[in-house]
Amino acid sequence: MQLYLHDPVVSVTRPDLRLIGYRRVELTSGAAARVTFRFHPDLSAFTDRSGRRVVEPGALELRLAASTTDVRHTARLTLTGPLRELGPDRRLVCGTEVSEVPKESEVPEET
Repeated sequence: MQLYLHDPVVSVTRPDLRLIGYRRVELTSGAAARVTFRFHPDLSAFTDRSGRRVVEPGALELRLAASTTDVRHTARLTLTGPLRELGPDRRLVCGTEVSEVPKESEVPEET
């Protein structure tokens, strides 16, 4: 699965979609898995007109997809707070975790 970032209201021209995370998941027939992406706001940073790397508050979209043309889910969110310049402590890696999802026949019944 791939995680893309889209900024619908841009103050500086930049790519429409940016790949910020991915995880290859191989499944056997009938199997399912849960993929968790850990997105940090620093991943939304861009270079402003003055040449600084900044995180800008406002609307964003995270798109979970098999490819740029095969979007499966979209999550709209809003970054809040002031405009922030990134420093050397920036976090630019999107962590991922994969966990198995039990088949319905393996889920214990509630009593």
